[in-house]
Amino acid sequence: MRRRTFLRYAAAGSGAAATTLFIGWWRVDGPGAAEPVGRLPLPLTGMAFRLTDHEGQPVGPESLAGRPSLVFFGFTYCPEVCPTTLSDISHWLDGLGDDAETLNVVLITVDPERDTVEALADYVSYFHPAVRGWTGSPAEIARAAEGFRVRYEKVRVEGGDYMMDHTAGVFLFDAEGGFSSIIDYHEPREFALPKIRRAMRKDGEGSA
Repeated sequence: MRRRTFLRYAAAGSGAAATTLFIGWWRVDGPGAAEPVGRLPLPLTGMAFRLTDHEGQPVGPESLAGRPSLVFFGFTYCPEVCPTTLSDISHWLDGLGDDAETLNVVLITVDPERDTVEALADYVSYFHPAVRGWTGSPAEIARAAEGFRVRYEKVRVEGGDYMMDHTAGVFLFDAEGGFSSIIDYHEPREFALPKIRRAMRKDGEGSA
């Protein structure tokens, strides 16, 4: 299966590559990771940005209207946080069964320099088929990140390469675009699934 193959590839590496990945982990997933910005995301109806999905279609916050949404910021060169989070999301969606079809699930890149439409299309194919990838110009990515209250920055590493230091966590919105909650990195599935179902219930039942 492509998901298992991808995780095996993600776990491989030695020598200089391992050093680069360790530095990236330290800044993105380890003790050097960024702290959350501390402000709640705007409602989707209060955001304004224009991006492109991994199929080349124009998208924006209005593309998420009418369905509950899971939104995650990351990048395809991410050594640990992003593949782990997307694997977790895939397992959550599997756990939701047919209900997963009612969700928008989006990865917005923080590395548009490398994450082209084609690169995102290949990357998301390793995970649940509901996962979409969005990219765009640096200015539009910045506008999206501001609306979601996401922080990110380029961090130079050994050998002249770079990693992206970014806020982790999956943002949940209800079908009306209202912010529901955040699923933290490494949050257990038994806590994540009830949060998702709560956002889904707000769609028609008005439950909190």
